[in-house]
Amino acid sequence: MLVRTTAAPAQCSNAFDDFRLTNGENPIGRLNEFAYKRGTEIYGEGEPAVYVYRVKEGAVRSYKLLSDGRRQIGEFHLVGDIFGLTSGEYHRFTTEAVVDTTLWLIERQSVETRARTEGPVARNLLSMTARDLKHAEDHLLLLGRKDALEKVATFLIEMDKRLSATGVMSLPMARSDIADYLGLTVETVSRALSRLGRAGIVSVAGNQCLRREITILDRLKLLSLDLQD
Repeated sequence: MLVRTTAAPAQCSNAFDDFRLTNGENPIGRLNEFAYKRGTEIYGEGEPAVYVYRVKEGAVRSYKLLSDGRRQIGEFHLVGDIFGLTSGEYHRFTTEAVVDTTLWLIERQSVETRARTEGPVARNLLSMTARDLKHAEDHLLLLGRKDALEKVATFLIEMDKRLSATGVMSLPMARSDIADYLGLTVETVSRALSRLGRAGIVSVAGNQCLRREITILDRLKLLSLDLQD
């Protein structure tokens, strides 16, 4: 279920600013706001790429279903993140709201039109594309070259940078989401978190299904994976 919370022509002058696509001078475009219930699909793989999105509240997962029915999550989009920019006319991934989520939407055509005529917009789009490419490369390395413990540690370091500046992070995603992001089973993720807990590196509060808080107790050990069995 999704609900349009605002369709605000009064905000048109700020649309590209809200999407961090201009320096604030002469922005145009129509910005809409929609609320999505937990688990609601935002767009599906193969659907036309009509809008660009920014997360106002909540979290979004981007994934593909493999031929054997398994799900591979490619990215989590958190508050402030922009997603939905594609190199083609159709989306290559499906996206869903991880929790109750509110998004800003702007027409992709409006963004592309401005990018063709204004340098700041084009540069910001290029910067976002470069960040997306770096994330894809890092994720490929994580999936292909790291063991289970290293994968979980890398995920926690990533989330710590994106969710917290204090060492305490409230994860919106379940362990099943984390497992599908890391290419692991839920049981393997749980064992890795338990091992990190026994080593005094992290502290986990909450259960496997609901939002949980993870406190990083020893960031240096998490970074180095200096664990003793």
